[in-house]
Amino acid sequence: MGVLATLLGKILGKGTPSTPTTAASGTQPPLTGSSTPTVAAANPPAGASAPAPVVDVTAILDGLASKSSEKLDWRNSIVDLMKLVGMDSSHSARIELAKELHYTGSTGDSATMNIWLHQQVIKQISENGGKVPQELLKS
Repeated sequence: MGVLATLLGKILGKGTPSTPTTAASGTQPPLTGSSTPTVAAANPPAGASAPAPVVDVTAILDGLASKSSEKLDWRNSIVDLMKLVGMDSSHSARIELAKELHYTGSTGDSATMNIWLHQQVIKQISENGGKVPQELLKS
Protein backbone atom coordinates (compact mmCIF):
# COMPACT_ATOMS: atom_id res chain seq x y z
CA MET A 1 0.00 0.00 0.00
CA GLY A 2 1.36 3.41 -0.91
CA VAL A 3 1.80 6.39 1.37
CA LEU A 4 -1.23 8.20 -0.10
CA ALA A 5 -3.52 5.17 0.23
CA THR A 6 -2.38 4.65 3.81
CA LEU A 7 -2.98 8.32 4.66
CA LEU A 8 -6.44 8.32 3.06
CA GLY A 9 -7.28 5.04 4.77
CA LYS A 10 -6.34 6.41 8.19
CA ILE A 11 -8.51 9.50 7.70
CA LEU A 12 -11.40 8.25 5.58
CA GLY A 13 -11.51 4.59 6.51
CA LYS A 14 -10.91 3.57 2.91
CA GLY A 15 -8.05 1.68 1.34
CA THR A 16 -8.21 2.91 -2.25
CA PRO A 17 -8.20 6.49 -3.52
CA SER A 18 -10.23 7.27 -6.65
CA THR A 19 -7.08 8.22 -8.53
CA PRO A 20 -4.87 5.57 -10.14
CA THR A 21 -1.74 6.78 -8.34
CA THR A 22 -1.75 3.87 -5.90
CA ALA A 23 -2.90 0.28 -5.83
CA ALA A 24 -4.44 -0.74 -2.53
CA SER A 25 -7.17 -3.01 -1.32
CA GLY A 26 -9.12 -3.58 1.84
CA THR A 27 -10.48 -1.06 4.27
CA GLN A 28 -9.41 0.33 7.60
CA PRO A 29 -11.54 2.19 10.12
CA PRO A 30 -10.73 5.91 10.44
CA LEU A 31 -8.94 7.16 13.52
CA THR A 32 -12.00 8.58 15.27
CA GLY A 33 -11.71 6.73 18.53
CA SER A 34 -14.59 4.50 17.45
CA SER A 35 -15.07 1.97 14.70
CA THR A 36 -17.60 4.07 12.78
CA PRO A 37 -16.60 7.03 10.60
CA THR A 38 -18.34 10.36 11.13
CA VAL A 39 -20.54 10.54 8.04
CA ALA A 40 -23.33 12.59 6.53
CA ALA A 41 -25.40 10.81 3.89
CA ALA A 42 -28.81 11.75 2.52
CA ASN A 43 -31.57 9.22 1.92
CA PRO A 44 -31.62 8.51 -1.82
CA PRO A 45 -34.87 8.76 -3.82
CA ALA A 46 -36.67 5.49 -4.50
CA GLY A 47 -34.85 3.49 -7.16
CA ALA A 48 -31.60 5.50 -6.83
CA SER A 49 -28.43 4.08 -5.39
CA ALA A 50 -27.19 5.46 -2.10
CA PRO A 51 -24.53 8.17 -2.40
CA ALA A 52 -21.18 7.44 -0.86
CA PRO A 53 -21.07 8.66 2.74
CA VAL A 54 -19.16 11.86 3.34
CA VAL A 55 -16.57 11.72 6.12
CA ASP A 56 -16.29 14.84 8.30
CA VAL A 57 -12.52 15.23 8.16
CA THR A 58 -12.46 18.27 10.44
CA ALA A 59 -14.24 16.39 13.22
CA ILE A 60 -11.90 13.41 12.88
CA LEU A 61 -8.65 15.37 12.73
CA ASP A 62 -9.62 17.98 15.33
CA GLY A 63 -10.61 15.11 17.62
CA LEU A 64 -7.22 13.48 17.17
CA ALA A 65 -5.44 16.82 17.65
CA SER A 66 -7.26 17.44 20.93
CA LYS A 67 -5.93 14.11 22.26
CA SER A 68 -2.37 14.69 21.06
CA SER A 69 0.36 15.76 23.45
CA GLU A 70 1.87 17.82 20.59
CA LYS A 71 0.34 20.94 19.07
CA LEU A 72 -0.19 19.69 15.50
CA ASP A 73 -1.48 22.04 12.79
CA TRP A 74 -2.99 19.58 10.29
CA ARG A 75 -4.72 22.41 8.40
CA ASN A 76 -1.39 23.89 7.25
CA SER A 77 1.32 21.26 7.63
CA ILE A 78 1.73 17.96 5.81
CA VAL A 79 4.22 16.91 8.49
CA ASP A 80 1.70 17.58 11.26
CA LEU A 81 -1.09 15.86 9.31
CA MET A 82 1.00 12.74 8.88
CA LYS A 83 2.08 12.77 12.54
CA LEU A 84 -1.50 13.23 13.68
CA VAL A 85 -2.62 10.00 12.03
CA GLY A 86 0.43 8.09 13.26
CA MET A 87 2.43 7.99 10.04
CA ASP A 88 6.12 8.47 9.34
CA SER A 89 6.50 12.15 8.42
CA SER A 90 10.22 12.01 7.63
CA HIS A 91 11.65 13.70 4.57
CA SER A 92 12.03 10.34 2.83
CA ALA A 93 8.36 9.47 3.51
CA ARG A 94 7.30 12.83 2.09
CA ILE A 95 9.50 12.29 -0.97
CA GLU A 96 7.74 8.94 -1.52
CA LEU A 97 4.37 10.69 -1.22
CA ALA A 98 5.57 13.34 -3.68
CA LYS A 99 6.51 10.62 -6.18
CA GLU A 100 3.07 9.03 -5.85
CA LEU A 101 1.42 12.39 -6.50
CA HIS A 102 3.76 13.14 -9.44
CA TYR A 103 5.52 16.15 -7.90
CA THR A 104 7.78 17.76 -10.51
CA GLY A 105 9.60 20.27 -8.33
CA SER A 106 12.82 19.81 -6.42
CA THR A 107 12.50 17.46 -3.45
CA GLY A 108 15.50 19.28 -2.01
CA ASP A 109 13.30 22.36 -1.50
CA SER A 110 11.30 20.75 1.28
CA ALA A 111 9.32 23.90 2.17
CA THR A 112 7.90 24.25 -1.34
CA MET A 113 7.36 20.50 -1.63
CA ASN A 114 5.56 20.39 1.74
CA ILE A 115 3.15 23.17 0.76
CA TRP A 116 2.39 21.42 -2.53
CA LEU A 117 1.97 18.05 -0.79
CA HIS A 118 -0.44 19.47 1.76
CA GLN A 119 -2.59 21.04 -0.96
CA GLN A 120 -2.61 17.82 -2.99
CA VAL A 121 -3.42 15.60 -0.01
CA ILE A 122 -6.30 17.86 1.06
CA LYS A 123 -7.58 17.74 -2.54
CA GLN A 124 -7.30 13.93 -2.56
CA ILE A 125 -9.16 13.70 0.75
CA SER A 126 -11.95 15.84 -0.69
CA GLU A 127 -12.11 13.85 -3.93
CA ASN A 128 -12.32 10.58 -2.00
CA GLY A 129 -15.31 11.36 0.19
CA GLY A 130 -13.85 13.70 2.78
CA LYS A 131 -15.67 16.88 3.78
CA VAL A 132 -12.92 19.47 4.26
CA PRO A 133 -13.20 23.19 4.97
CA GLN A 134 -13.51 25.15 1.71
CA GLU A 135 -10.59 27.43 2.67
CA LEU A 136 -8.27 24.42 2.57
CA LEU A 137 -9.17 23.63 -1.03
CA LYS A 138 -6.75 26.17 -2.52
CA SER A 139 -5.62 25.72 -6.06
